[in-house]
Amino acid sequence: MAAKPVISPAVVKLSVVIVNYNVCYFLEQTLLSVRRAVEKLGQPVEVFVVDNNSVDGSVAMVKARFPEAVLIANRDNPGFSKANNQALRRATGQYQLLLNPDTVVEEDTFRACCEFMDAHPDCGGLGVKMLDGQGQFLPESKRGLPTPAVAFYKMFGLAKLMPRSRTFGRYHLGFLSPDETHEIEVLSGAFMLLRKAALDKVGLLDEDYFMYGEDIDLSYRLTQGGWKNYYFPGTRIIHYKGESTKRTSVNFVFVFYRAMVIFARKHFAPGRAGLFSLLINAAIWLRAGAAVLERLAVRAAPLLLDAGLIWVGMYFLKSYWENNHKFVPGAYPPQYMMVAVPAYILVWLTSAYLSGAYDPPVKTSRVVRGIFVGTLLISAASNFLDAWRFSKALIILGGAWAVAAVVGRQLLAHFIKYRDFRLSEHRQKNIAIVGSGTESRRVHRLLEAAGVKARVIGYVETATDTELSAPAEVSASASLSQAVTDSQMEPLGELHQLADIIRLYALDELIFCGKDLPASQIIALMLSLPAAPPVAYKILPEDSQYIIGSSSKDTPGDYYTLDIALNLYQPRQARAKRLLDVLSSVALLLLSPFIGWFQTRKAGFLSNCLAVLVGNRTWVGLRHTADTARAVPAVLSPADAAQTAAPLNEVTRRRLELLYAKDYEPGMDLNVLWRCWRRLGE
Repeated sequence: MAAKPVISPAVVKLSVVIVNYNVCYFLEQTLLSVRRAVEKLGQPVEVFVVDNNSVDGSVAMVKARFPEAVLIANRDNPGFSKANNQALRRATGQYQLLLNPDTVVEEDTFRACCEFMDAHPDCGGLGVKMLDGQGQFLPESKRGLPTPAVAFYKMFGLAKLMPRSRTFGRYHLGFLSPDETHEIEVLSGAFMLLRKAALDKVGLLDEDYFMYGEDIDLSYRLTQGGWKNYYFPGTRIIHYKGESTKRTSVNFVFVFYRAMVIFARKHFAPGRAGLFSLLINAAIWLRAGAAVLERLAVRAAPLLLDAGLIWVGMYFLKSYWENNHKFVPGAYPPQYMMVAVPAYILVWLTSAYLSGAYDPPVKTSRVVRGIFVGTLLISAASNFLDAWRFSKALIILGGAWAVAAVVGRQLLAHFIKYRDFRLSEHRQKNIAIVGSGTESRRVHRLLEAAGVKARVIGYVETATDTELSAPAEVSASASLSQAVTDSQMEPLGELHQLADIIRLYALDELIFCGKDLPASQIIALMLSLPAAPPVAYKILPEDSQYIIGSSSKDTPGDYYTLDIALNLYQPRQARAKRLLDVLSSVALLLLSPFIGWFQTRKAGFLSNCLAVLVGNRTWVGLRHTADTARAVPAVLSPADAAQTAAPLNEVTRRRLELLYAKDYEPGMDLNVLWRCWRRLGE
């Protein structure tokens, strides 16, 4: 933990508390916006960053870029409530703000909010107008107390059907205007401004809540303690990961609604809490099931559609073959269409899937290769099954039809989306940059370095842009390609022409330069631009290497940044690795009576085989490299196969793992398994 001296408690107006967990790129933008808002406030402010054991470089970034922040670096993840309380116990400000690390505050946010609190001494907590990454209002900006009735209406969809009803729409208070100040019951934990005197009276966040629900609990205790909570639209913030971005997450459903159970048991009478818990648990399983089904439906839809097309085609092929070419006249038995053809389709589509036919960008060669291999497998298998040997010709014709059906469906889907038939050439996004010429050229170079497939049309000049329209000079050490890139960056117009520029150049995305535009102006532009044609918004914070944004209100924030392309995480290689894990686990379990005797840990060998088989582990992976966001726990590291006289140090192990991830091929796993087969129980 790095502690820095803070201003005398008697003069601190505001304490800002930000809890971070593995969102370095968002945190940087949040802290930059906080820094500007602090300058506008003009009164002493202390900023706390509590990091819950992030592995993405967040701690180093805060130390390097924001030395004014008090950094608390936890060695584990104690949860949102405990982490906030760590800072709140040290905070001395008259007002104390809980702020999410995926937000952007306007320059006057702190000033406006503190003035509101000063003018309303009965205000214990304050929330503001929150917008998602596309400038759409987030309904969780204002909420009602989730009484059993209100929670029932939300969980069973009535609140969504009638959001403006005073009876059914109380969870998000949809009947209250988002543009007017209101007294509300529940504040959002994404931006929760609290009066220290109120906190001293009602207590800090309840640490029984690991994540979610703590804001509802504290809001309720504030009102029970005689304070009022207000919704204040006099300032706005961007909140990238609003509730709408999490609603299809199964984990979110379980954690959020179980937090509501804790709330009910704590604040309602025992009898009502029991009924409430029953309703919530029923809703948990219903919502979780719906989330799983929705995800499965989206992922399985292309496969199911292809299966249906192939089955219909096989029916007509069968009818044609029966009537015109069958050696022995007569119809095929019913089990041909009911059993054999579905089995053919399963083999064809499985083989096509494994060959990458459904991976973007779509390539016809993958479809042909996969179905060709599937046709060979079906033909070979039919030689050993006399009772199911119908017609080799229908198998070959069926394979040809399967290729035509899959490719045809992909072509149609591509045409509907892109209005052309170039499957492997998705239309590049048209991007314009809003900012000065210098920053716009920096954005362009960042996009190229990150490998973003897009066409940068030019940049829109800001009011303060004093540069000439001609491209800046390129130093002698600069590459020719960079010079060409810079020379292509031309001004498209000025800010007041932005809506016309979007239509004229059919823009898909706007990138705002945070160095040239204040957050308030960026938010105002997002709100003022017409909804049609739709355009995505992203922001490059000042002196940052991350371009941050959200493509729609239903997706979490994303970003462009320089990164090493790791072959290990490419869909095709990941699928091959998983297939290798399954096959090798089955083989090892079959051979366990023999191989098990040679294992250093026999019980561990069997448990590892089962864990790898069900997907909880992988045989070979990253054990010394921090990549918890994507990596599955591994039994062995590629560094374990290195043959050296002396043990490897951690730096060397991580370097070997990085090379493994960068150049991954399934054969690497086989090599490690062969060299380390006696250590499979570790």
